[in-house]
Order: sequence, then C-alpha cells, then structure tokens
Amino acid sequence: MTGGAARRVLVVDGSRVARQLITRVLLDGLHGVQVSTCASGAEAQQRLAVESFDFVTVALRLPDMDGLELVHFVRTSTAQAYMPVIVVSGDVDDRLRRRMLGDEVTDYFDKSQGYPALADFVRGYLAPRATASGEVLYVEDSRVVALATRRMLEASGMSVRHVTNGEDALAVLETARVQGRIGPDLVLTDVSLKGAMTGGDLLARIRGALGYSKGRLPVLVMTGDANRDNQAALLAGGANDLVEKPVEERLLMTKLLFQVRVAQRLRANIQTRAA
Repeated sequence: MTGGAARRVLVVDGSRVARQLITRVLLDGLHGVQVSTCASGAEAQQRLAVESFDFVTVALRLPDMDGLELVHFVRTSTAQAYMPVIVVSGDVDDRLRRRMLGDEVTDYFDKSQGYPALADFVRGYLAPRATASGEVLYVEDSRVVALATRRMLEASGMSVRHVTNGEDALAVLETARVQGRIGPDLVLTDVSLKGAMTGGDLLARIRGALGYSKGRLPVLVMTGDANRDNQAALLAGGANDLVEKPVEERLLMTKLLFQVRVAQRLRANIQTRAA
C-alpha cells in the first residue's frame, strides 16, 4: 500500500506475545499501516466506540469474552458495522466443524499457517486487486446509466447480467436456486426501480424468502437518498454496503470488488468443508 492516509488496524488478543508478533508482521509486511492493540474485548469495545479503524483482527478466546461477542459488537454497536473483521486463531477448524463462526465474521486466519502469512492475508483486504472475476446481477431501470456502469464493471473483469426491475432480478435468483446454485457473486441494485418492487423490496426477498446471508450473496445498494435514517434502514435490512448517487467510480469499484472477494472466499471455504 502506498500513498494516502495510513490504514489503521486494531489487533485484539489476550496474549501479549501474540499481539507483538501480529504487530511486527503487519508493520514489516505492509507499508503505510498503523497498528493498535487491545488485550481484552472490553478494551477493544471502548476503542471501537470512539476511534475509526480500517480492519480488525480478533482472537476467538479473549480474557473477558468470546471473540465472536466482540465481532457482534462491531456489527451492531459501531459506526463501522461493515469493516472487515477477521478471526485469528488456532481454534478455527473446530469452530467451523461445529458451524460456530457465523455470518458476522468477514473471514478467518488459521495460526497454523504461520504469522508471516498473515500480512499477505490482510493485504488482500486493505489493498485488493484492481480487477476480479465474477458475476454481478445488476438491477437498474435507466439504460443510459446501466450502459456506463456495465462498461465500468466489465473493464474490471466482471461479467454482468443486467435487468431493469426487481421482479426480473428475483426470477434470475429463483431460477438459480431451483438449479441448486446461488447464481451471481453479487447483486448491485438501485433503490429506486420501475415496477412494483423497489430495491429495498428485492433486498428483503433475498434475505427473507430466499434466505441468503450477507456472506453468501452480498447486495450493494445505490441510493440518491442522503437521509441517514433511510440509509440505516437499508443496512439493517441486509444490504452489505451502500453507494450514494451520483456514483463515484473508484468508490463503487472498491466496495464491489471487496464484497465479491469476500463472497467467493466464503463459498470456497464452504465447498472445502463439504468435500
């Protein structure tokens, strides 16, 4: 990572040695990063309530709480509910077998891979590749806007299936479900759509009737409504993230590529565990 403001990482681990090791590998392996540490979940909660971070690593076993309690705090009680939070632990495999990591964890890093590999792992989130492969289901009723956005997505390596309304988007997803597959890697939808369904309605059906979690099928919502309460309602309703209109290309692509990468990693993990 080069240029711009330093990226801030919070390391939460009850072991002083682990905190020192993680801090060292991140500072040695990543340029332009600032690392802060906390020895307990309560200390981390206090920091997260008043400070902004770009990334958080959490041990599963903390002196005062389970690491997943802290992850839940990030998701429900901070202004950065959707920043990457990864579990760093040697107990990951057991939790995975018992299906106990849940959807609130962005990803996990197994200590058996060795701490030096952690810097490369974190780099993938803080400095994602400018291109990626994957499929986007894009819902936009303006064909002019859709053409420009589709070209932008395809230039980054994504394949795009464009539909003009929520009903058609839902039909695509339901067909994929009947065929035993999720379908696209991400749904990108405008909140205002022609037809009976709004983007919010589509989001509700994806999270409700279809039952897809944020990790399995991320939904990125574009909105021209600057009202923070309305934006918060979309996030509470299951949107992974929002992009305000008029859309700024760099911001849209950064958020979209990040969500696609996370979803693909989670699907790969699920397939590996099922094999």
